[in-house]
Amino acid sequence: MSQIHLSDHFTYGKLIRFTLPSIGMMVFTSLYGVVDGVFVSNFAGKVPFAAVNLIWPIFMILQTLGFMLGTGGNAIISRLLGQKNDKKANEVFSMLLWVTVAAGILIAITGLLLLKPLLVWMGVEGELLSQSMLYGSIMFPVLPIAMLQVEFQTFLVTAERPRMGFHITLAAGIANMVLDALFIGLLRWGVVGAAAATVIGQCIGGIVPLVYFLRDNSSLLRVTPFTHDRKALLHTLANGSSELLSNVSMSLVMTLYNWQLMRYIGEDGVAAYGVLMYVSFVFISCFIGYGIGTAPLFGYHYGACNYTELKNLLRKSAAMVGVFSVIVTILAELFPYPLARVFVGYDQELLDLTAGAFRIYSISFLICGFNIFGSSLFTALGNAPVSAGIAFFRTMVCEVGAVLLLPKVLGIQGIWLAVLVAEAVALLLTGFFIVRFRSKYHYY
Repeated sequence: MSQIHLSDHFTYGKLIRFTLPSIGMMVFTSLYGVVDGVFVSNFAGKVPFAAVNLIWPIFMILQTLGFMLGTGGNAIISRLLGQKNDKKANEVFSMLLWVTVAAGILIAITGLLLLKPLLVWMGVEGELLSQSMLYGSIMFPVLPIAMLQVEFQTFLVTAERPRMGFHITLAAGIANMVLDALFIGLLRWGVVGAAAATVIGQCIGGIVPLVYFLRDNSSLLRVTPFTHDRKALLHTLANGSSELLSNVSMSLVMTLYNWQLMRYIGEDGVAAYGVLMYVSFVFISCFIGYGIGTAPLFGYHYGACNYTELKNLLRKSAAMVGVFSVIVTILAELFPYPLARVFVGYDQELLDLTAGAFRIYSISFLICGFNIFGSSLFTALGNAPVSAGIAFFRTMVCEVGAVLLLPKVLGIQGIWLAVLVAEAVALLLTGFFIVRFRSKYHYY
């Protein structure tokens, strides 16, 4: 099978072939997080499972700088490649890698210092507090590598090596799953085993690509000497701010959900929501992966002023996201009990709570893919304010408002409905911006 280049014209078949590794990469990334949850819940119990679900959103907030530098830098690098300025593209790429490592160290230290006060503020105490602290104390020191891992998921696509990214993620995921079975299932290490397995998987995902880019290679990108480019760094931060806002907002919203559920239901509510997050992220990762896979294509052709291909890519992307949305929603609505039983089949009351919540929550899959793609599109085109606006409005305005207000009217059902209401309102804004900027970017 011939290699696909960023400069190619994309048919549906070629677009699927190019984005499939990125989709698979994100699905496997989410799957090995799911396996953590399955083993912890079934072999350690619902308190350790709730502890993992409390820490993971906080870890994601701290990890998002890597995603911001990856997506924001990718937009600059892909446009430079489209303009045939390969030297500058590699200098920016190299600078961003080392900025990520330095920032990761500082953020990890800060996170460790603030973790316990934050958990106490949330009302966490007793065994749940000690389990949460134990899990976090193992996860946070590896944060710089975890940030590199999410950054390379984007850069490997831009380097025209999406299959390599998929294979590395697959290796990291398999290692995590096998070690989960060993550490949690066989040795019964609980949250310590879950954290250790995740850390080892992240080291594979972060260190292997770094070694590849440090050596001479045949891809479009490699680590080269560079001078600090303040303008490029600021542009990267501004352009990636939407992804930062999206991920931070999502993590903050998850923390808010946990806070509300602790008030309305208690630990069972947190455990049920944890299942929703694990399973829904597998489904949503299809849209995130498609956005990662297409972002360098939009950036490259916009840099090359190839507006005909931009129109082609947007038209086909809209159709593909629509098809994905229908398939994902049907699967989620058909199998809520089997999916929930994998995690909490040992507790019938918790199983019923989780399956009922998931049936309501999963309707949002019909809509969220278009919002995810819309934000990714404007990031790729270098329009940070619009991309950030979609991300911020979708989560920090719509979903926060919904999760705070709807339970007052609908009770616990309002918590599960919050995401659907938020996605529906955000879709109107996404559609408005796509129409508003059609003449500037010439994508239709």
